[in-house]
Amino acid sequence: GKAMGGSSAVNAQIFLRGDPQDYDTWAEHGNEEWSFEKCLPAFKKLENDTDMGGDFHGHDGPVRVRRHPKDEWTRDAEAFFQGFRDIGFPATEDHNDPDSTGVGPMPFNTINRVRQSTALTYLNPARNRINLTLKADCNVRKIKLSNKKAVGVEVEKNGDVFIEKGLEIIVSAGAIGSPQLLMLSGIGPNEHLGGKGIEVLHHLPGVGQNLRDHPQVRLIWEVNDDYEHLKDGSKRGATVAIRYTAEGSELHNDMMVHHTATVPERFYMTDGEDMYKGVGMSACLYLQIGSGELLLRSSDPQVQPHLNYNYFREEEDLRRMRECVRLCAEVGDGNSYESIVTRRIQPTDQELKDNDLLDLWILKNATTSHHISGTCKMGPESDSMAVVDQYGKVHGFENLRLGDASIMHDCVRANTNVPAMMIGEKIAEFIKQGK
Repeated sequence: GKAMGGSSAVNAQIFLRGDPQDYDTWAEHGNEEWSFEKCLPAFKKLENDTDMGGDFHGHDGPVRVRRHPKDEWTRDAEAFFQGFRDIGFPATEDHNDPDSTGVGPMPFNTINRVRQSTALTYLNPARNRINLTLKADCNVRKIKLSNKKAVGVEVEKNGDVFIEKGLEIIVSAGAIGSPQLLMLSGIGPNEHLGGKGIEVLHHLPGVGQNLRDHPQVRLIWEVNDDYEHLKDGSKRGATVAIRYTAEGSELHNDMMVHHTATVPERFYMTDGEDMYKGVGMSACLYLQIGSGELLLRSSDPQVQPHLNYNYFREEEDLRRMRECVRLCAEVGDGNSYESIVTRRIQPTDQELKDNDLLDLWILKNATTSHHISGTCKMGPESDSMAVVDQYGKVHGFENLRLGDASIMHDCVRANTNVPAMMIGEKIAEFIKQGK
């Protein structure tokens, strides 16, 4: 996300809010400003949903939203939808309805193939404001602190280092960059910072902890020669998705699966050739119990931090993913896909039948959804692992605030871009209200 608009400039453009329970849980942990009822106005304010109406959608916001109608679906999207309907899951037209569950079209912030990033929808209209200055190609090295107050930031550009001062420093560097910047500035776990030669200015043990994400694995099928899914711009994935509750789970809509219209190796890598003609499904754990951590590798701001996702540390996380993989295999091997696919490539039948082998396959193939969050979680000072209060203010400091996915108390059951926009809207309101 090192671009104007942050990760909204490079993400999958999926426009999901999450489950109301996500935000109500934040409120239950001492963040009453973040209940779903209080977040809904911000969600509505930022969107212009071109498909859906009613009390839960906005139509005057800067970010336009649409869903692909059925006449734009690829054949495997149709097969995906019908396959999950055939085994008993309900259909939904609106994954952002608070009560929705089941299979249906995914909302996207893409209009006429133009990405509705925050650079386009928020920054561009404001570029002529005299109180706004944008400086590109800069790397913030640390926050300048004096007597428990933030007074500026140390910035490097083209080899030059300089100080930018401000009355309030608002950090929105993301769930990786924000905890890294705090630790480089001397705010974080004292033992870890001391081990990197960083002077500890304030011990906040929660900085970099509580790392949350959506681990996913990919099932792949080989397609028939007559399935021309690469032609005419139809190389499209995630047009349709299912959100559902795992069997035996108390967490509503804790799983999500979407189809992938092709399966190139570079789907997850920066290079690589297409593996073969195929279709796939991404099985995603959308609310894991376990969490990871982010640690500094070095006191050098240019060195990326170490991320330990700690996937599937909890048996319940692994159990739910195991069930999801088998569910996907049932659909992909079923009647709705029979005119498209010839065989399933991964996982194998042997792996599907044996819990231990399937667990090994999951652990080997699990990858990130790039939805990192929670690494500077919000909470009252009574929570020793909270980094900011519910207004985004860093505990122990004045004039220092965070406003990004790092402050989430837990991961949301959604791609994190829209919730991050909502956080930005609410933090802006808090600032205007003097909170």
